[in-house]
Amino acid sequence: MELKQFKLTVIPLRNKLLNYAKRLTDTPDDAEDATQEVMLKLWNMREKLEEYRSIEAFAMTMTHHHCMDMWRSKKPDAVSLEWVQAPSTASTPDRLLEEKDEFRLMREIIDSLPTLQRTIIQMKDVQEYETEEIAEITGCSAESIRSNLSRARKRVRELYLQAIERKRRNEA
Repeated sequence: MELKQFKLTVIPLRNKLLNYAKRLTDTPDDAEDATQEVMLKLWNMREKLEEYRSIEAFAMTMTHHHCMDMWRSKKPDAVSLEWVQAPSTASTPDRLLEEKDEFRLMREIIDSLPTLQRTIIQMKDVQEYETEEIAEITGCSAESIRSNLSRARKRVRELYLQAIERKRRNEA
């Protein structure tokens, strides 16, 4: 593919790729980076682009995969539980210690979940993604997301109650 053909075929896709990347990433800068990377990859493989039935579909797929790679490379607990529910400044030192223990316990419980469930519960309950967004990011169906989220919440509840019960028995 020559430069002129590339400009006519691929460059007009940039805005569509950027908008898609914005939906998949946390920040506009990440979306811009992902789009730039995909455009560069498309340029580097311009000689082979004519082999694809739909360059647009190929570019969208590349964008999706690149955004997923970016997302996976970030720490799974990018938003700490302390940020979700910060302890009140009016708390007593004993209460602050209890809250810190509860945050640690919840972090351990969530970390013990299978990878997909851990990812889904963090995205839904901590980062507040919508089910459809999680489905796009993970590549799972919305039904699968809801099912895994339900299982994850149930498991967290069970493990939390078990830990509280153990603590009560130890104190008695």
